[in-house]
Amino acid sequence: MATKQLNNIWIRRQQCPCGDWKCYIKYEGDDSATSGSQLVKCETTTSSSSEVFFTPYVGQIFKSDDEAFEYYSNFARKNGFSIRKARSTESQNLGIYRRDFVCYRSGFNQPRKKANVEHPRDRKSVRCGCDAKLYLTKEITDGVTQWYVSQFSNVHNHELLEDDQVRLLPAYRKIQEADQERILLLSKAGFPVNRIVKVLELEKGVQPGQLPFIEKDVRNFVRTCKKTVQENDALLTEKRENDMLELLDACKATVQKDEGFGYNFTTDENGKVENIAWAYGDSIRAFSVFGDVVTFDTTYRSITYNMLLGVWFGMDNHGKAVFLGCVLLQDETPRSFSWALQVFVQFMGGTQPQTIVTDIDSGLREAIAIELPNTKHVVSIWYIQSKISSWFSLVLGSQYAEFKMGFNRLCHMENIEDFEHQWSHLVARFGLGSDKHFGMLFLYQAYWPLSYIRGYFLARTMTPEYSKSVDAFLKNILSPQSSLQFFFDQVGMATIFGNQNREKLVYMPIKTCLPIEEHARNLLTPYAFNALQHEIVQSMQYGITEMANSSYLVRHYKKVEAECVVNWVPEHEQVQCSCKEFEHSGLLCRHSLRVLVVKNYFQIPEKYYLLRWRMESSLAPLVDQIIEGGNDECSQEFHGLTESLYLESLMSKERFNYVHGELVQLLDRVRQMPVIEEIDLSSLPNNVSDS
Repeated sequence: MATKQLNNIWIRRQQCPCGDWKCYIKYEGDDSATSGSQLVKCETTTSSSSEVFFTPYVGQIFKSDDEAFEYYSNFARKNGFSIRKARSTESQNLGIYRRDFVCYRSGFNQPRKKANVEHPRDRKSVRCGCDAKLYLTKEITDGVTQWYVSQFSNVHNHELLEDDQVRLLPAYRKIQEADQERILLLSKAGFPVNRIVKVLELEKGVQPGQLPFIEKDVRNFVRTCKKTVQENDALLTEKRENDMLELLDACKATVQKDEGFGYNFTTDENGKVENIAWAYGDSIRAFSVFGDVVTFDTTYRSITYNMLLGVWFGMDNHGKAVFLGCVLLQDETPRSFSWALQVFVQFMGGTQPQTIVTDIDSGLREAIAIELPNTKHVVSIWYIQSKISSWFSLVLGSQYAEFKMGFNRLCHMENIEDFEHQWSHLVARFGLGSDKHFGMLFLYQAYWPLSYIRGYFLARTMTPEYSKSVDAFLKNILSPQSSLQFFFDQVGMATIFGNQNREKLVYMPIKTCLPIEEHARNLLTPYAFNALQHEIVQSMQYGITEMANSSYLVRHYKKVEAECVVNWVPEHEQVQCSCKEFEHSGLLCRHSLRVLVVKNYFQIPEKYYLLRWRMESSLAPLVDQIIEGGNDECSQEFHGLTESLYLESLMSKERFNYVHGELVQLLDRVRQMPVIEEIDLSSLPNNVSDS
């Protein structure tokens, strides 16, 4: 087997954090990719599931004997058996002029001389003298060679197999070239054969035992290719060393282009690069505003380089993930994680984040406790929920759907007592008292349930939108590459694109006409304002009761949720709610807003507009931000006109078609007009409707 250039293959970390090497993770998010994997499955299990193969007949003509064999093989598979090539007859003039294809159970095995061993294996033969066959004869007519069926029999003396059984016959168990490369790399990474099979099942999105080959085939392939594996081992070792040096050179070159760029690395006892980390100047500047909460994602590792990828993200004022730094580690020990955290803090000028969000990892937890003693450590609920199916679906079977609903309620309970009660209920209801994964979650209970982390500042990083943003960035940089330097370039381009990508200034209509809403819209980004506006709208449904010591009891008029206590200190314009929403997200809650409205506040105090949520903190200028001042009035007029036009056009189909046609033509004319770089506000009409 010729040695080929190996791609850099990234896979999700599949070792379960419970510590049992036999326990592996099937990520729930991967189910969405099953449809694509099913295409691979279909291609490998049958050459053409939609094509119909009619029963061969005497006189049927084929262009070649290979075409005939493929046709008969597909027919055989559809009918529950396989075939093999038997005799071939050759002449000096015609060459091979006859081919015999027979059922795999044709003939009888000749008795073999037993080996001179103490316990010889007594293998039973599958051959039973079946007479099913297809004989081909070659003829040449007018210089054109063709093969025709001279004899055919479809009479079997054995039971034919069902589709789920026939695919396991040796003739149909094929390991495709892409799977061969994957198997070799996994074998090199130390994966035992049974786990290699499980990894391939997960990646292809097929059920256990549904691959087009079995564990025995993988074992035989690895044994046969042992020499090739050793050659690849030497190739990979050399590739790692060379690529790490190239990556180091790329970092040194970037320093000349980006003054803020920083990198660091460690070497082993032989002076070879072991771990390496880097951060860009833009990332360090982004950390100065959005470094209060940092997500350290360690989902992926490279099989080719046998290295763990760690990426630091922040959340910007538009709710998007912003790249802060990157690290490649040789192992997942507390020592390696400690070095990575030290270097990250060094890159950021010695400033530590308020909160760090990670996956469950005992080594990482230990490192954070040592290196970031003043930083709150949170395990993202999205990391946990992506593993829930792998941990409990097989254990609970038909009860899993009910368990998942109960677990989701558990995650979002705001009261610790309610959490503990629901936890006990799940343990008793589903018999999970001795389950190792449920026990592990209980061990980490101070890190992930909302009731325990409510007072930690997380800046809305627990939202599904942010999780998708992180995942999108990672998938963008983790396409197969041939070198680490190419990966380095991919990260750099993704970072530049992400930081310089201008956000559109979306018009946000007022919903309550409250002055505090109008004021907030002028200061916050559309993302932050949308979240605060929701709280302002909801606050209208709450009543307040004044209590002693300048505190207020705030409750929903329908009592759909627990009441909250808001403390109000007028001399310091300080408002604090027992729900701790501001401490959690940096945006005031509906309960605090209700108190401010009752206290005749027309603007939220400045201290409650965090810099991280303001428009002025955007990493790139907002599109349309050049139009200021009077443009807000014009925007309202414009949106008012479009709303009226939309409502009028819905009165009849004739109106709608007319408006649609006119708008399409208007848009084409506008696009053909020259772009004006600066807009003179004095040239704008005082009232758009007068134009």
